[in-house]
Amino acid sequence: MRVLLVEDDLQIGQSLLRALQDADYSVDWVRDGKAGSAAIAAAEYTVVLLDLGLPGMGGIELLKSARAAGNTVPVLILTARDDLDARVQGLDVGADDYMLKPFDVPELLARIRAVLRRKAGYASSRLGDDALSLDLDKRTLCCNGVSSVLSAREFALMLALLERPGTILSRDQLEDKLYGWGKEVESNAVDVLIHSVRKKFGQSVIRNVRGLGWTVMLGDTPKT
Repeated sequence: MRVLLVEDDLQIGQSLLRALQDADYSVDWVRDGKAGSAAIAAAEYTVVLLDLGLPGMGGIELLKSARAAGNTVPVLILTARDDLDARVQGLDVGADDYMLKPFDVPELLARIRAVLRRKAGYASSRLGDDALSLDLDKRTLCCNGVSSVLSAREFALMLALLERPGTILSRDQLEDKLYGWGKEVESNAVDVLIHSVRKKFGQSVIRNVRGLGWTVMLGDTPKT
């Protein structure tokens, strides 16, 4: 999963970068509001972790701008501002959650998972249906009774597809969701991931739409 970290404090940023990478997230880190705004407009992120006290453009202004542009990416505010007005304002302008510094990394990861399942419209950590489901906590995919833990990239791929079941995602869209800046992406990287998932769960788990991309379907996933 691809995360945008917008944090100007060097020590905090480095600590969060390591923690998120250790949790198998692909992380892009910027240290001012204008760079954060440009990154949100240019790439498709799974979630944005946003500090409020940023140079150039404050976090609230950045968030307002993103929402005004129609960007619905989940945003989790991370800040030392503990006053009620700041919390209310952040949530009212479009933040999905709010955490006060300092915080424990396991709680941050849990809140990211909670934000993702709410965006996908699920109350629990399981996305999908009885035939095809992805467990966000255990990173396990279950397809027609076959269950297996996914690699970080496989998990990111299935999350991207199951966030919008039935929607066709192109190669460029999937690469944008899976890989961060500076990552050299092989031309067949998405194909290799899809092959790996199909090898575990069967060809029908991910459907190819010729010339357009790939999708997953819920409710009528055929048995293999």
